Amino acid sequence: MTDAVTRHPDGRVELVHPDALLTSALYSEDLAPVPVVRRTWSTWDFSALWISMAHCIPTYSMAAGMVGQGMAWWQALFTVALGNVIVLGPILLNSHPGTKYGIPFPVFARAAYGTVGANLPALMRAVIACGWFGINTWIGGMALQAFADSLYPGWATLLGTSTLVGRPFETSQWIAFGGFWAINILIIFRGMELVRRLERFAAPFVLVMTAVLVVWAVRTAGGFGAIFAHAQGTGVFGRLFIPSLTATIGFWSTLSLNMPDFTRYGRSQREQAIGQIVALPTTMTVFAAMGIIITAATFVIFKRTIDDPITLGTMFKSNRLIVAVIMFTVMVATLAVNIAANVVSPANDFANAWPSRINFRRGGLITGVLGVAMMPWELYANPARYINGWLLGYSGSLGSIAGVLIVDYWILRRTKLDLGALYRADGEYRYTSGWNVPAVVATLVGTAVALAGAFWEPLHFIYNWAWFVGFGLAGGLYYVMMRRSIPPARS
Repeated sequence: MTDAVTRHPDGRVELVHPDALLTSALYSEDLAPVPVVRRTWSTWDFSALWISMAHCIPTYSMAAGMVGQGMAWWQALFTVALGNVIVLGPILLNSHPGTKYGIPFPVFARAAYGTVGANLPALMRAVIACGWFGINTWIGGMALQAFADSLYPGWATLLGTSTLVGRPFETSQWIAFGGFWAINILIIFRGMELVRRLERFAAPFVLVMTAVLVVWAVRTAGGFGAIFAHAQGTGVFGRLFIPSLTATIGFWSTLSLNMPDFTRYGRSQREQAIGQIVALPTTMTVFAAMGIIITAATFVIFKRTIDDPITLGTMFKSNRLIVAVIMFTVMVATLAVNIAANVVSPANDFANAWPSRINFRRGGLITGVLGVAMMPWELYANPARYINGWLLGYSGSLGSIAGVLIVDYWILRRTKLDLGALYRADGEYRYTSGWNVPAVVATLVGTAVALAGAFWEPLHFIYNWAWFVGFGLAGGLYYVMMRRSIPPARS
């Protein structure tokens, strides 16, 4: 059965009778294609989205962590810039179906993986998002803890310490962590319009406040010459470059899959593309540079390297107002990236797994609970574990998914999908009982090979290239298995 569609002059497509899908088990209000009249996000909205997401503590820590492992400041900056230019490619390619058809990522994945099989990439992406949610919530909780302590000195130690997770943390830290967690969930319960407003506010606010901190660091340290003299590296660039580049790509490989969750609201392909091209690589590079400058300056100012802005903020204990402003900025930055990057996608992904029972709000709540269960205080414990373990580790699996999706949509289907069939259990994308076996096989093989080096030392060099290996192997294998099987597209 083919559902009638309206094709607009700008290339966007919408269903003529979306109500005909209301009885489908694959359809829900949260997963439904967005009508063209509600696709209102402009170039600035997409730019603000990326600016607010890039201005986050993990961006700051990633670049500072590279310097901390021995890279020169310019080598770390080059690695970050190159990685973000590379990952921009799959981000833009996977953004296209969202704007054209108004569909979120898990629905888009049904075309390649099947109406049931789409849960494989969706849940793989969701689990990683839960880990990121936990990391950012832990960071935000630390900022809230310092913020509260600046307003009420003694708050941090008021309730003593707790060994709830096997090592001591201040009990008040857990209260702050829970409070920041609740703020995240409250915002997602209010819906996507509040998310858009948050991103618009956070983007300029965080940039201005970080720029002020950079000016302070440069002036206090005695200029750029004194700062960069302590960030010239230790000659390890050749050893660190590839894993650090892959980790940088892995940083946004999550969004390279689920950008349709946002571009489904786009007014045009041109606006979403320009907004992302202008904002992502430039903002990531500029903010990484800010992190490097501030971190290098701390060695001159405090005689020790401080690569954590929360720890840096606590150094101003003599001025509680400054501490409060810094911590509030960190909270805004962390909240903006957490909601956009780590809640919207898994909320949709979990909803896709059981559309009749899990809506967007419940999916967000599941994300919050799993994010805590993944022990973010351990994932973020040190730069080596964060960059070489967490970021590098999951990049291979997400690269494999990206390879399958891009080959399917751009090479095999030439951007043409049957919009109605994406929501029908007995339609074109049913394949074998809802599973497209070649997509699943390609993804699992790409992931297994990319991650093999993490467990077997002779293949560790492959692990350093995890995202590239997963992307190329899964995409190539999928093309070979499916090049004669894709039926003619109808829209």
